[in-house]
Amino acid sequence: MDLLTAVLLGLVQGLTEFLPISSSAHISIAGRLLGQDDPGAAFTAITQLGTEAAVLLYFWRDIVRIVRAWSASLVGRLPRNHPDALLGWWVILGTIPIGVLGLLLQDRIETQFRSLWVTATMLLVFAVVILAAERIGKQERTLDQLTWRHGLFFGLWQALALVPGVSRSGGTIAGGLFMGYTREAAARYSFLLAIPAVLASGGLQVAKVMTGEAVGSGTGWSAIWVATAIAFAVGYAVIAWFMRYITTHTFTPFMIYRIALALVLFGLLGAGVLEA
Repeated sequence: MDLLTAVLLGLVQGLTEFLPISSSAHISIAGRLLGQDDPGAAFTAITQLGTEAAVLLYFWRDIVRIVRAWSASLVGRLPRNHPDALLGWWVILGTIPIGVLGLLLQDRIETQFRSLWVTATMLLVFAVVILAAERIGKQERTLDQLTWRHGLFFGLWQALALVPGVSRSGGTIAGGLFMGYTREAAARYSFLLAIPAVLASGGLQVAKVMTGEAVGSGTGWSAIWVATAIAFAVGYAVIAWFMRYITTHTFTPFMIYRIALALVLFGLLGAGVLEA
């Protein structure tokens, strides 16, 4: 992979990671259009470390507050039912589904699940799911009303993003909307919930690339780090914009885009322009 391609893929990752349109789908499609075939699950997971660093920076105060409260509750300095301490526990609980399923389905995630036929189907299906969630959900709950059951359900919805085309933020936000949470609460929790999952996934893929075991290990480290750095910078700007956007706008424009992209992708695959 040359550096120009890495720059473009890093830009795509940064632009799409936090929007409900599936960054892994866009990386897979863009890689093929740029003549790189599928950059691979390893490239995707490692560049997600860049966008996750943007989450850490943007939500730094929230993260520090939650970690401090959670730690203090363990030694009795704060009650265990303190809202921030509970939120820390719910993030841990919500991470379990994607961790377990990620390990059990690892081979399929890196191979069969990355078929563009699967990607196109998930882009279309989850556009309908998210539209339904936004119309059915009452959008009344805030994060201080989060329970352990809801934390686990959020995690199950996040785990669906193991399939490219679903979208980590889109899947988690859809689950939150179905459970009655506001767009802002569901989006904020989806970003917090993604932190341990993405860091673990990216770290695992770094180790696998270093040993040559990962799919896509042929990509040079310079290209990977360039893409990751660009994903960080662009991702931070996108988070700031998106959190303001959802306070007054719906997800409908993103869902129209998903449906259009899925139909175009089906057309390109059917015509033989792209290989699945």
